[in-house]
Amino acid sequence: MTPSETATGITSGLAAAPIVSVKPIVLPAPERGEDLHVRVSAPVTGRDLPIIVFAHGFGSNLDGYAPLTDYWAAHGFAVIQATHLDSRRVKIAPDDLRKPRTWRIRVSDMKRILDDLDVLEAAVPGLAGRLDRGRIAAAGHSFGGHTAAILLGLRVTDPQTGAAEDLSDPRVTAGVLLATAGRGGDHLTPYAAENLPWLREVDFSHLTAPALVVAGDKDHLPVTTRGPEWTAEPYTFSPGDKSLLTVFGGEHLLGGISGYDAAETTDENPERVALVQQVTLAYLRHVLGIDSSTWTAAQAALTDTPHSMGRLESK
Repeated sequence: MTPSETATGITSGLAAAPIVSVKPIVLPAPERGEDLHVRVSAPVTGRDLPIIVFAHGFGSNLDGYAPLTDYWAAHGFAVIQATHLDSRRVKIAPDDLRKPRTWRIRVSDMKRILDDLDVLEAAVPGLAGRLDRGRIAAAGHSFGGHTAAILLGLRVTDPQTGAAEDLSDPRVTAGVLLATAGRGGDHLTPYAAENLPWLREVDFSHLTAPALVVAGDKDHLPVTTRGPEWTAEPYTFSPGDKSLLTVFGGEHLLGGISGYDAAETTDENPERVALVQQVTLAYLRHVLGIDSSTWTAAQAALTDTPHSMGRLESK
Protein backbone atom coordinates (compact mmCIF):
# COMPACT_ATOMS: atom_id res chain seq x y z
CA MET A 1 0.00 0.00 0.00
CA THR A 2 1.14 3.58 -0.65
CA PRO A 3 1.79 6.05 2.20
CA SER A 4 -1.40 7.90 1.26
CA GLU A 5 -3.34 4.72 1.99
CA THR A 6 -1.61 3.81 5.23
CA ALA A 7 -1.17 7.04 7.22
CA THR A 8 -4.65 6.83 8.74
CA GLY A 9 -6.68 4.85 6.24
CA ILE A 10 -9.50 7.39 6.43
CA THR A 11 -9.74 7.93 2.67
CA SER A 12 -8.65 4.48 1.51
CA GLY A 13 -12.19 3.75 0.31
CA LEU A 14 -12.18 6.71 -2.08
CA ALA A 15 -10.94 5.81 -5.56
CA ALA A 16 -8.56 8.18 -7.29
CA ALA A 17 -9.43 9.22 -10.84
CA PRO A 18 -7.13 10.30 -13.69
CA ILE A 19 -6.78 14.07 -13.86
CA VAL A 20 -6.24 16.68 -16.55
CA SER A 21 -4.18 19.80 -15.88
CA VAL A 22 -3.91 22.82 -18.16
CA LYS A 23 -1.39 25.67 -17.80
CA PRO A 24 -0.76 28.44 -18.27
CA ILE A 25 -4.17 29.96 -18.80
CA VAL A 26 -3.43 33.67 -19.09
CA LEU A 27 -5.85 36.16 -17.58
CA PRO A 28 -5.13 39.76 -18.66
CA ALA A 29 -4.49 41.98 -15.63
CA PRO A 30 -3.18 45.39 -16.78
CA GLU A 31 -3.56 47.05 -13.38
CA ARG A 32 -1.42 44.29 -11.84
CA GLY A 33 1.50 44.98 -14.16
CA GLU A 34 1.76 41.29 -15.12
CA ASP A 35 -0.83 38.99 -16.67
CA LEU A 36 -2.07 36.38 -14.23
CA HIS A 37 -0.93 32.86 -15.12
CA VAL A 38 -3.28 30.14 -13.88
CA ARG A 39 -3.30 26.35 -13.74
CA VAL A 40 -6.49 24.27 -13.55
CA SER A 41 -6.48 20.60 -12.54
CA ALA A 42 -9.57 18.42 -12.45
CA PRO A 43 -10.64 14.79 -12.76
CA VAL A 44 -11.36 13.72 -16.32
CA THR A 45 -14.79 12.43 -15.28
CA GLY A 46 -17.52 13.54 -12.93
CA ARG A 47 -19.91 16.46 -12.69
CA ASP A 48 -20.69 19.16 -10.12
CA LEU A 49 -17.03 19.45 -9.20
CA PRO A 50 -16.45 21.62 -6.13
CA ILE A 51 -13.72 24.23 -6.54
CA ILE A 52 -10.55 24.87 -4.53
CA VAL A 53 -8.63 28.09 -5.17
CA PHE A 54 -5.11 27.50 -3.87
CA ALA A 55 -2.54 30.17 -2.97
CA HIS A 56 1.12 29.13 -2.97
CA GLY A 57 3.71 30.07 -0.37
CA PHE A 58 6.23 32.89 -0.83
CA GLY A 59 8.36 32.42 -3.93
CA SER A 60 6.53 29.37 -5.34
CA ASN A 61 4.33 29.22 -8.45
CA LEU A 62 1.42 27.46 -10.15
CA ASP A 63 3.44 24.26 -10.48
CA GLY A 64 3.95 23.89 -6.73
CA TYR A 65 2.18 21.73 -4.16
CA ALA A 66 1.39 18.84 -6.50
CA PRO A 67 1.22 16.33 -3.60
CA LEU A 68 -1.87 18.19 -2.42
CA THR A 69 -3.37 19.65 -5.56
CA ASP A 70 -3.06 16.45 -7.59
CA TYR A 71 -4.55 14.48 -4.72
CA TRP A 72 -7.54 16.79 -4.35
CA ALA A 73 -8.15 16.81 -8.11
CA ALA A 74 -7.92 13.01 -8.31
CA HIS A 75 -10.60 12.83 -5.62
CA GLY A 76 -13.21 15.01 -7.27
CA PHE A 77 -12.19 18.67 -7.01
CA ALA A 78 -11.32 21.32 -9.56
CA VAL A 79 -8.15 22.92 -8.20
CA ILE A 80 -7.11 26.36 -9.44
CA GLN A 81 -3.63 27.79 -8.81
CA ALA A 82 -2.03 31.06 -9.86
CA THR A 83 1.51 32.40 -9.90
CA HIS A 84 1.53 35.41 -7.57
CA LEU A 85 3.82 38.42 -7.87
CA ASP A 86 6.14 37.26 -5.09
CA SER A 87 7.03 34.16 -7.11
CA ARG A 88 10.69 33.69 -7.99
CA ARG A 89 9.38 33.06 -11.49
CA VAL A 90 8.12 36.66 -11.80
CA LYS A 91 11.31 38.27 -10.45
CA ILE A 92 10.02 41.70 -9.51
CA ALA A 93 12.80 44.04 -8.43
CA PRO A 94 13.42 44.79 -4.74
CA ASP A 95 12.46 48.43 -5.30
CA ASP A 96 9.31 47.62 -7.31
CA LEU A 97 6.47 49.78 -6.04
CA ARG A 98 4.17 46.73 -6.03
CA LYS A 99 6.32 44.86 -3.52
CA PRO A 100 4.72 46.29 -0.34
CA ARG A 101 1.31 45.46 -1.81
CA THR A 102 1.97 41.84 -2.78
CA TRP A 103 -0.18 40.59 0.12
CA ARG A 104 -3.13 42.56 -1.22
CA ILE A 105 -2.53 41.82 -4.91
CA ARG A 106 -2.59 38.12 -4.00
CA VAL A 107 -6.16 38.53 -2.73
CA SER A 108 -7.09 40.32 -5.95
CA ASP A 109 -5.54 37.43 -7.91
CA MET A 110 -7.83 34.98 -6.15
CA LYS A 111 -10.89 37.13 -6.77
CA ARG A 112 -9.95 37.50 -10.44
CA ILE A 113 -9.88 33.71 -10.71
CA LEU A 114 -13.41 33.54 -9.33
CA ASP A 115 -14.54 36.35 -11.64
CA ASP A 116 -13.14 34.51 -14.65
CA LEU A 117 -14.36 30.98 -13.99
CA ASP A 118 -16.06 30.97 -17.42
CA VAL A 119 -12.72 31.64 -19.11
CA LEU A 120 -10.90 29.02 -17.06
CA GLU A 121 -13.58 26.41 -17.61
CA ALA A 122 -13.53 26.96 -21.37
CA ALA A 123 -9.74 26.60 -21.48
CA VAL A 124 -9.75 23.04 -20.13
CA PRO A 125 -10.89 20.38 -22.61
CA GLY A 126 -13.93 18.54 -21.32
CA LEU A 127 -14.49 20.76 -18.26
CA ALA A 128 -17.35 22.88 -19.61
CA GLY A 129 -20.48 22.63 -17.48
CA ARG A 130 -18.86 20.47 -14.81
CA LEU A 131 -18.01 23.02 -12.09
CA ASP A 132 -20.15 23.53 -8.99
CA ARG A 133 -19.84 27.27 -8.37
CA GLY A 134 -21.87 27.02 -5.21
CA ARG A 135 -19.11 25.01 -3.48
CA ILE A 136 -15.86 26.98 -3.34
CA ALA A 137 -13.09 26.68 -0.76
CA ALA A 138 -9.85 28.64 -0.43
CA ALA A 139 -6.65 26.91 0.63
CA GLY A 140 -3.05 28.01 0.95
CA HIS A 141 0.30 27.32 2.56
CA SER A 142 2.34 29.84 4.58
CA PHE A 143 1.92 33.23 2.83
CA GLY A 144 -0.78 31.51 0.81
CA GLY A 145 -2.63 30.54 3.97
CA HIS A 146 -2.64 34.22 4.93
CA THR A 147 -4.14 34.97 1.50
CA ALA A 148 -6.83 32.32 1.92
CA ALA A 149 -7.62 33.55 5.44
CA ILE A 150 -8.26 37.07 4.14
CA LEU A 151 -10.83 35.67 1.70
CA LEU A 152 -12.49 34.04 4.71
CA GLY A 153 -12.60 37.20 6.84
CA LEU A 154 -9.16 37.86 8.33
CA ARG A 155 -8.65 41.62 8.63
CA VAL A 156 -5.21 43.03 7.90
CA THR A 157 -4.25 46.60 8.71
CA ASP A 158 -2.81 47.92 5.47
CA PRO A 159 0.61 49.33 6.36
CA GLN A 160 0.26 51.95 3.59
CA THR A 161 -3.20 53.27 4.51
CA GLY A 162 -3.67 52.27 8.15
CA ALA A 163 -7.10 50.82 7.30
CA ALA A 164 -8.26 47.28 8.07
CA GLU A 165 -10.74 46.63 5.28
CA ASP A 166 -12.99 43.65 4.82
CA LEU A 167 -11.49 41.89 1.79
CA SER A 168 -13.42 38.65 2.23
CA ASP A 169 -15.33 37.08 -0.63
CA PRO A 170 -18.80 35.59 -0.05
CA ARG A 171 -18.25 33.10 -2.87
CA VAL A 172 -15.67 31.35 -0.69
CA THR A 173 -17.42 29.48 2.10
CA ALA A 174 -14.64 27.46 3.77
CA GLY A 175 -10.90 27.10 3.88
CA VAL A 176 -7.77 25.09 4.64
CA LEU A 177 -4.94 27.12 6.20
CA LEU A 178 -1.62 25.28 6.15
CA ALA A 179 1.30 26.46 8.32
CA THR A 180 0.21 30.06 8.12
CA ALA A 181 0.73 33.22 10.17
CA GLY A 182 -0.55 33.92 13.64
CA ARG A 183 -0.80 37.22 15.49
CA GLY A 184 1.45 40.20 14.83
CA GLY A 185 2.65 42.88 17.22
CA ASP A 186 5.33 41.71 19.61
CA HIS A 187 4.83 38.16 18.34
CA LEU A 188 6.95 39.12 15.32
CA THR A 189 10.72 39.21 15.18
CA PRO A 190 12.27 42.61 14.32
CA TYR A 191 13.05 41.29 10.83
CA ALA A 192 9.41 40.33 10.20
CA ALA A 193 8.06 43.59 11.61
CA GLU A 194 10.27 45.54 9.21
CA ASN A 195 10.10 43.39 6.09
CA LEU A 196 6.62 41.83 6.35
CA PRO A 197 4.58 44.85 7.52
CA TRP A 198 1.25 43.23 6.57
CA LEU A 199 1.74 40.85 9.49
CA ARG A 200 2.04 43.62 12.09
CA GLU A 201 -1.67 44.05 12.78
CA VAL A 202 -4.08 41.23 12.02
CA ASP A 203 -7.52 40.65 13.44
CA PHE A 204 -8.88 37.11 13.63
CA SER A 205 -12.22 38.13 15.17
CA HIS A 206 -13.93 38.38 11.75
CA LEU A 207 -12.56 35.07 10.49
CA THR A 208 -15.88 33.36 11.11
CA ALA A 209 -16.07 31.05 8.08
CA PRO A 210 -15.38 27.34 8.68
CA ALA A 211 -11.72 26.41 8.30
CA LEU A 212 -9.24 23.64 8.98
CA VAL A 213 -5.91 24.91 10.32
CA VAL A 214 -2.91 22.62 9.84
CA ALA A 215 0.17 23.23 12.01
CA GLY A 216 3.42 21.34 12.49
CA ASP A 217 4.57 21.04 16.10
CA LYS A 218 8.21 21.52 15.01
CA ASP A 219 7.57 24.52 12.76
CA HIS A 220 10.11 27.01 14.12
CA LEU A 221 9.86 30.09 11.89
CA PRO A 222 12.33 32.97 11.93
CA VAL A 223 9.52 35.52 11.68
CA THR A 224 7.98 34.91 15.11
CA THR A 225 9.03 34.71 18.75
CA ARG A 226 6.18 32.33 19.55
CA GLY A 227 7.59 29.06 18.24
CA PRO A 228 5.49 26.38 16.53
CA GLU A 229 2.27 27.38 18.31
CA TRP A 230 2.19 30.57 16.19
CA THR A 231 0.82 28.69 13.18
CA ALA A 232 -1.99 27.30 15.35
CA GLU A 233 -3.16 30.81 16.30
CA PRO A 234 -5.57 31.14 13.34
CA TYR A 235 -7.46 28.32 15.08
CA THR A 236 -6.98 29.58 18.63
CA PHE A 237 -8.02 33.18 18.05
CA SER A 238 -10.70 32.96 15.37
CA PRO A 239 -14.36 32.32 16.22
CA GLY A 240 -16.82 29.94 14.65
CA ASP A 241 -16.49 26.44 13.28
CA LYS A 242 -12.78 25.65 13.24
CA SER A 243 -10.65 22.52 13.37
CA LEU A 244 -6.94 22.10 14.02
CA LEU A 245 -4.72 19.30 12.75
CA THR A 246 -1.42 19.24 14.63
CA VAL A 247 1.14 17.28 12.63
CA PHE A 248 3.62 15.60 14.95
CA GLY A 249 7.20 16.22 13.88
CA GLY A 250 5.99 18.52 11.13
CA GLU A 251 8.15 21.46 10.13
CA HIS A 252 7.08 24.25 7.78
CA LEU A 253 6.54 22.03 4.73
CA LEU A 254 4.66 19.40 6.73
CA GLY A 255 6.70 16.50 5.40
CA GLY A 256 6.97 17.75 1.83
CA ILE A 257 3.67 19.23 0.60
CA SER A 258 5.34 21.85 -1.60
CA GLY A 259 6.31 19.39 -4.34
CA TYR A 260 7.52 15.93 -5.21
CA ASP A 261 11.20 15.65 -4.23
CA ALA A 262 11.23 19.34 -3.28
CA ALA A 263 14.73 20.41 -2.26
CA GLU A 264 13.47 22.88 0.36
CA THR A 265 11.78 20.16 2.42
CA THR A 266 13.58 19.84 5.76
CA ASP A 267 11.34 17.18 7.30
CA GLU A 268 10.75 14.82 4.38
CA ASN A 269 8.23 12.20 5.41
CA PRO A 270 5.76 10.61 2.93
CA GLU A 271 3.47 9.43 5.72
CA ARG A 272 3.28 12.96 7.11
CA VAL A 273 2.29 14.23 3.66
CA ALA A 274 -0.28 11.44 3.42
CA LEU A 275 -1.81 12.50 6.73
CA VAL A 276 -2.23 16.06 5.45
CA GLN A 277 -3.65 14.78 2.16
CA GLN A 278 -6.22 12.56 3.83
CA VAL A 279 -7.38 14.93 6.56
CA THR A 280 -7.68 17.93 4.25
CA LEU A 281 -9.62 15.89 1.69
CA ALA A 282 -11.94 14.54 4.39
CA TYR A 283 -12.49 18.05 5.73
CA LEU A 284 -13.20 19.58 2.33
CA ARG A 285 -15.69 16.84 1.49
CA HIS A 286 -17.38 17.43 4.84
CA VAL A 287 -17.43 21.23 4.94
CA LEU A 288 -18.65 21.57 1.34
CA GLY A 289 -21.51 19.18 1.98
CA ILE A 290 -20.36 16.29 -0.21
CA ASP A 291 -20.01 13.53 2.38
CA SER A 292 -18.99 13.55 6.05
CA SER A 293 -18.11 9.90 6.56
CA THR A 294 -14.37 10.33 6.00
CA TRP A 295 -14.30 13.37 8.30
CA THR A 296 -16.03 11.36 10.97
CA ALA A 297 -13.40 8.65 10.46
CA ALA A 298 -10.62 11.24 10.75
CA GLN A 299 -12.05 12.55 13.99
CA ALA A 300 -12.30 9.04 15.38
CA ALA A 301 -8.72 8.22 14.39
CA LEU A 302 -7.08 11.45 15.51
CA THR A 303 -9.22 12.90 18.29
CA ASP A 304 -10.36 10.24 20.71
CA THR A 305 -7.35 7.93 20.64
CA PRO A 306 -3.60 8.67 20.53
CA HIS A 307 -2.11 8.56 17.06
CA SER A 308 1.57 8.57 16.16
CA MET A 309 1.22 11.07 13.31
CA GLY A 310 -1.01 13.83 14.62
CA ARG A 311 -3.93 15.15 16.63
CA LEU A 312 -7.25 16.61 15.47
CA GLU A 313 -9.40 18.94 17.55
CA SER A 314 -12.43 21.09 16.78
CA LYS A 315 -14.44 23.89 18.36
